[in-house]
Amino acid sequence: MNMLMLAALAAFAFYVLRTREQGQRIALLAQHLRSYQIEQLIERLTEGYQRVLGESDPQRRDQLWQQFGASEAALAEQVGRLAQDFSRLDAEQARVSRLPLPFAARWLPQACFDMRDLLALHARGLGEVVRNGAQRSPQERAYTLLAEILLLQHSCHWFCRSRPVASARLLARHQTHHAQVVASVSATTCAAYRKLIGA
Repeated sequence: MNMLMLAALAAFAFYVLRTREQGQRIALLAQHLRSYQIEQLIERLTEGYQRVLGESDPQRRDQLWQQFGASEAALAEQVGRLAQDFSRLDAEQARVSRLPLPFAARWLPQACFDMRDLLALHARGLGEVVRNGAQRSPQERAYTLLAEILLLQHSCHWFCRSRPVASARLLARHQTHHAQVVASVSATTCAAYRKLIGA
């Protein structure tokens, strides 16, 4: 009975510590996002892309692709500014743990990577796809940009909570596995991302 009670107390302490840390991280990221319309732009683009991809008339579809340029450029620019803002944080605040343990970012820095670097990576990836130097077709460009957006969202959820929670949320909301998203971003983003997170 005593062992059972100790196990219950340990589980409760783990939950309290984890919840406290997550609350601090959510507040930190929210504080930085408050100055931008990144979430609104993401919602506008993802909903818009889905509508266009469902359009059966190719001529009409080609016309509709043109309406997203301003939102795409604004998203890339704002994520770039967010990355610059985040770069001013202390290294300890920006650590992301690969382990789903409370305060692992503080006590096990060797098991972490830097969210400042990850946001800079996302900003570069979004900017490259929006500029379309690779000359992707409108459909390919939208598909790649959507993957870049989903990977950015996954990174933000990983920073706030944990990798398993971020991956579960990605699967629940978009019916997409993390590995599938990583494989669908630009080759440059994919290689840099794998190197940074230690995959």
